[in-house]
Amino acid sequence: MYPCGSIRFSWWPLFASRFIPCVLALLMMACWPAWSVGASQQGSESALAVVKATLSGVFAILDNSKLQESEKRRRIEEIVATRFDYREMSKRTLASHWGRLTEPEQTKFVESFKVFLSDRYAGKIGDYAGEKVEYLDERMEGGYAEIRTKLVSSKTNYPLDYRLINKDGKWYAYDLVIDGVSLVKNYRSQFDRIIRADSYDELVRRMTNRTLADEQKAKRE
Repeated sequence: MYPCGSIRFSWWPLFASRFIPCVLALLMMACWPAWSVGASQQGSESALAVVKATLSGVFAILDNSKLQESEKRRRIEEIVATRFDYREMSKRTLASHWGRLTEPEQTKFVESFKVFLSDRYAGKIGDYAGEKVEYLDERMEGGYAEIRTKLVSSKTNYPLDYRLINKDGKWYAYDLVIDGVSLVKNYRSQFDRIIRADSYDELVRRMTNRTLADEQKAKRE
C-alpha cells in the first residue's frame, strides 16, 4: 500500500529548456534493423552507427524550414510510436513500484508515460536552436551500450550520453544522461516521492492532468 500526502513535479524545467533536440532523438532512437556491419557482439549494426543515423534524421526534420511545427511533431511522433521501448523505460523509472502493479496497471502506466513524454518533448520542437552533436566514444558491455556525445552551439557546450539495450538484435534507447544527470533516475526520484507521499494513482492523475492542461493551452495559442 502507498501512503498519502502531496508533492509537485519539479524536474520539467531542467530538461525542457536545454535539451529538446537530443531528447527528441532519444524518443526516436529505438529498434533499428539488425543490418550486419560487423560492429557488435549481438550481430547487429553498432550502437554508435544507430545513434548517428537517428540524430541525422532528427535534425533533418528540425532543420526543414518548409515544415510547419505541427508537421514536424507529427513526423516525429510517428517514429516515436513504433521505435521507443516505453515499457523498458517505465519499468526502470518506477523501479520497485513496478512489481507492485498488475499487468493491466503496468500497461496503463506505459501508455500514460508515453503520452506524457511525447507531450513534454515533442511539444517543445519550437525551442530547437540549431544545436549540433560531436561524437566522443562508444562503450559496450553485454547487451548494453552507452554512446558519449557533446551537444554544442554558440551558447551551449555540455556532455550528453545515450544508453541503449539490445533485444533480439535490435537496439532500443532507454535513457539519456544530460550533463551527468540520468533522465530515468531523475524521473524515478520524482515519481517515487509522489507515490510515497500520495499514491500511485495520484501520480497517474497528475501525469494525465499535466497532459490535458498542455493540450488545452495549445488550443488557445
